[in-house]
Amino acid sequence: MPKTTKRKTVSKGGLKHKTVKNKTVGKLRRAMKVDVPHETGAVVLDRLWSVVTNRRDANPAISHSARLLSRGNAKVAQKFGEEAVECLIEAVRGDRDAVIAESADVLYHLIVVWVSTGVAPEEVWAELMRREGVSGIAEKASRTQTNLVARVLRTTKIP
Repeated sequence: MPKTTKRKTVSKGGLKHKTVKNKTVGKLRRAMKVDVPHETGAVVLDRLWSVVTNRRDANPAISHSARLLSRGNAKVAQKFGEEAVECLIEAVRGDRDAVIAESADVLYHLIVVWVSTGVAPEEVWAELMRREGVSGIAEKASRTQTNLVARVLRTTKIP
């Protein structure tokens, strides 16, 4: 028997609880099939990176990418963070369609971060391939303490 959850919905009469059945994995997989051209995500992201790179010197009045990039790394990073939070909020709410839309925003703004900081997609793909098949726990444990301290000193990232 599928689990049920309560989701809050707002209607004219105020707040109501709506009981929703969780979909099984098979139903989710079927629901996830969409009619899109057969391209890998990396190809699409590489193409988007090229577009954002080419628009770096465009007129900020007509290009959103140029406008973001003209504001500098801090503003680009802030916008990426805002989009990531919006995606997380939709995930917590359980709104699948909104998660898809917000995920596209997150990926676009991540690419703007890459362009702003001079990172090429191939570098990210290489790092992902390097980590492939390695447990996240083992990968973190393999980092030297000095390397970790040096990273922390250069960033506000929590280790």
